Amino acid sequence: MRLLAAVGLLVVGAVTGIAAVAVHDRVWGFVLAAAATVVTTLALPPGWWSRLAFAIGWVAMVGWLTIPRPEGDYLISQDWQGYSVLGIALLLPIVAVGTLPRPRPRDPRTGTP
Repeated sequence: MRLLAAVGLLVVGAVTGIAAVAVHDRVWGFVLAAAATVVTTLALPPGWWSRLAFAIGWVAMVGWLTIPRPEGDYLISQDWQGYSVLGIALLLPIVAVGTLPRPRPRDPRTGTP
């Protein structure tokens, strides 16, 4: 069940990343994309299968869309909105990894957490 949730959140993160890149050049689009990304990230419970999966999907898609196109131009603009999208792409995995639950110590007698 966790694997299915992780794959679903990976896809949701990728779709959200595509939408963020598609509308970031308009101020209202950037605000909506940034708010949707931040709120979704913080609303998901911290964990390998939830918040981190969403963040990986979002960052992977934005990173893939950052590569120059064959015409020589970029999908992400070189203005404050574009650099802010790249900044979010840098901060999102830091937040996702930084909020992972701490591992529980194992009981020396039974070997279980």
